[in-house]
Amino acid sequence: MAGQLIQYVVVRADLLKTLNWPVGSVIAQACHACCAVTYLYHNDPHTQEYLKDLDNMHKVVLEVPDESSLCNLELKLKEHHVLHKMWIEQPENFPTCIVVKPYPKEEVQKYFKKLKLFKG
Repeated sequence: MAGQLIQYVVVRADLLKTLNWPVGSVIAQACHACCAVTYLYHNDPHTQEYLKDLDNMHKVVLEVPDESSLCNLELKLKEHHVLHKMWIEQPENFPTCIVVKPYPKEEVQKYFKKLKLFKG
């Protein structure tokens, strides 16, 4: 199996900064998306490897400024066949975050290099 497995979590910064969501609600969005992507890609070999050592999972939580940036990132991920889950809060139909399934860092890091760490 290739290098270090990593899971990228990308959250909209405007949820806290502009839309005044409670911190717990924003964290819940990321948790929902992490669970969903793990369920969707549970049989994927990288996901299986990632889950073998639960105490040493590696995630990086990043931010995008707004919904438009999140949607543009999703288009790029789809274009390059990077498997992920965009969490869309219901019933509002409101995109909040994206989580990729676990990948070797060298395969996906390039899609996230320009993003900043989530500061909440």
